[in-house]
Amino acid sequence: MTPDMSIQKNAKRICIYIGESDHWRGKPLYAAILETLKANGIAGATVTRGVAGFGAHSRIHTAAILRLSEDLPLRIEAIDSPENATKALEAITPMVREGLVTLEDVQVVRYTHRYLNPLPADKPITEVMTHEVVTLNPEMSIAQAWERMLETSIKAMPVIDESQHVLGMLTDEDLIDRASVQQHLSIAAKLDQTTIDEQLAVLRTTPLKVADVMSTPAITARIGEPLGVAAARMGKHEIKRLPVVDNSGRLVGVVSRVDVLRQVMGVETKTKKFQPPTGAMVTVQQVMYPEIPSVPIDADLATIVAALVESGLRRLIVVDAQNHPIGLISDSDVVSRIQPRERHGVLGALRGGPAPTSNITAEELMSPGVLTAEAEMPLVEAAKQMLALQRKWLVVVDQHGKTLGLVDRQILLKALTSG
Repeated sequence: MTPDMSIQKNAKRICIYIGESDHWRGKPLYAAILETLKANGIAGATVTRGVAGFGAHSRIHTAAILRLSEDLPLRIEAIDSPENATKALEAITPMVREGLVTLEDVQVVRYTHRYLNPLPADKPITEVMTHEVVTLNPEMSIAQAWERMLETSIKAMPVIDESQHVLGMLTDEDLIDRASVQQHLSIAAKLDQTTIDEQLAVLRTTPLKVADVMSTPAITARIGEPLGVAAARMGKHEIKRLPVVDNSGRLVGVVSRVDVLRQVMGVETKTKKFQPPTGAMVTVQQVMYPEIPSVPIDADLATIVAALVESGLRRLIVVDAQNHPIGLISDSDVVSRIQPRERHGVLGALRGGPAPTSNITAEELMSPGVLTAEAEMPLVEAAKQMLALQRKWLVVVDQHGKTLGLVDRQILLKALTSG
């Protein structure tokens, strides 16, 4: 079972009592059982060595200094969902030729993660990066570059010359700041084709080329560098995508924040596409994301990352005990928190050190202060407030201030421009 923040309150506890000298197929039985539990999806297990005891043969075994070679009792304990426990028992029971196996109901009061999965900082970046990269050339027009971004939904692209050398990076932010593009890619992608065509026609009138507006020099990673170094560089420069180049500076791939998060969680990210209802839409409640991506104020870093990956969005709402929204956490906040302090080495805090970064809570990580709107707020008024305060996200609440859903610029613009 993949550890998450929703382990069932009613779970099962497996207890296995064996002897220290018991073996299974050439290895200690306790080690073989642990491997079997792990292979069958059990979240975790603990082996306890007894100081004394006796079993079916009524012979007392002790850990006294003169009797260390005796067969001391071992207890293996694991707690998981009823389904996982039943599955694991089917595999374990035949292995215990002499001993005791029990199964009992337990109530899980609290289940938290002490650590994230350690980021494999030494993992070659080539095993993580995307090998097929969409690129731009410096002589492309702004209209051509923007059209390619719209077609691929990629908002940051390497700019390369004829020899594949990376010259710079072009992002939608560059196009907004230095060209005539009026909105971010995530918003533009929601516009109707007629509006997109009109904007492209305007862009075709500008003499600007990609080389005129790209960010240069590009911040890159070398093909021989480990993932930890690349991730630290992304955090330091606050960039979302990092081109990977060979020793001659030629492009070979790209690594993104999502790639880093996948390695921390050991899972694939999920993308949830929500389509607002069609027809006349007037209030924020009608267009909000109905599945609330939220975490409690005391959530640890592992729980936060799990929620971020599960939601498929780039923001999480932090709520208090009464389900009132009190802050927001972005994917960039999370990536920055899995970077180590330089004095500890690259991502050293995630190697099981004395002060792991997973001690960070949502309260410490969040950006406090949330723009909220009651469910019946008109869309136009919500748009005015978001623009006036320069907010990308708005939390929809009920009359008691409790969280109902989430609205971002994309979905708001889509609703305002449709029907």
